[in-house]
Amino acid sequence: MTGTSTLLIVVGLFLVGGIISFAKQQMPKGLIVLLSIGAAMCLVAGVLRLEVWN
Repeated sequence: MTGTSTLLIVVGLFLVGGIISFAKQQMPKGLIVLLSIGAAMCLVAGVLRLEVWN
């Protein structure tokens, strides 16, 4: 597990928390979708960068 993969996963989880918070505050749906895309990209990139695949 490298530092980059850890950082990407942490940022992705932080964005997921933002999605939950923004949904509770009834923020615009476009903003929630944008955060969802960013969180998904961070989490997928972090998981793919894990060195358990070798």
